[in-house]
Amino acid sequence: MTNNKLFDGIVVFVQVIKSRGFAAAAEALGHSNSYISKEINKLEARLGVRLLNRTTRSIALTPEGEVYYQECLQLVMDAEQALGLMSQNSVNPKGTLKISCPVWLGSQYLQQVFSEFLTLYPEMQLDIDLSDKTVDVVADGYDLAIRASAMLAESSLICKRLFSCKIHTVASPEYLRQYGTPTHPSELHQHHCLCYSNLKQANRWQYTDAEDKVFNVDVQQKLRCNNTPMTVAMAVDGMGICHVPAFYIEPQLQCGELTILLSEFDKTLVNVYVVYPSRKHLSAKVRRFIDLLEGRMSN
Repeated sequence: MTNNKLFDGIVVFVQVIKSRGFAAAAEALGHSNSYISKEINKLEARLGVRLLNRTTRSIALTPEGEVYYQECLQLVMDAEQALGLMSQNSVNPKGTLKISCPVWLGSQYLQQVFSEFLTLYPEMQLDIDLSDKTVDVVADGYDLAIRASAMLAESSLICKRLFSCKIHTVASPEYLRQYGTPTHPSELHQHHCLCYSNLKQANRWQYTDAEDKVFNVDVQQKLRCNNTPMTVAMAVDGMGICHVPAFYIEPQLQCGELTILLSEFDKTLVNVYVVYPSRKHLSAKVRRFIDLLEGRMSN
């Protein structure tokens, strides 16, 4: 016999977790706090388990709630994709597109893409999270994420490469005058190095020899920083050598504030990807944005 209450409360439950609270979920769904609370209570009673630990100031998933949330999140996403099929060929998608993007890429490279998207589709809204940390696209409710990496970690996400660029080892002329110019990556352990701390091995830099064999060099970290523009600024100030993708340092190279080192060993490429949960039944808003990205950024 069909359980006609099978999906009752699921949308409310997922929204409570996404909104991190009952009040915010009530506002997002257009209901009262008491309605949200009653729906969660009824859901827990029907399941026979506690899904949330609540205090006056916060909520937290129980272990059972965490498992149930992941399943419910997928159900809601599947339902949204089913609705998206109805507007697959819509010229004017509607709604909110939630995007995660590295700070520098978003502010320096994608701002015009964001503006063009909103101009093309005036009934769309963008929810952009600029952060250099890797988010959980599915669990955190993102429609898509932009990521820059030499190689993405394996996952169930779909990824499309947008463009690639070289990684450069650079330093300021003042630093080189004071400390000398390395002629081989193995000499870097004698230098002050400025490292990007969001990498798993921030002090391990990759190079390629004359026979195209990849090798790693462990450098001395004069600076660890989770923000590449800050690392680049410190290099310009003569604080050390950094190893960064070319798109971060184009202005500094053009005006001579930074000098490229070890170019014959820097053959590693960093790729910029768009990643999203599934290629099946993409909503019109996600498809339109990916198409625009590919048209403006692919190489």
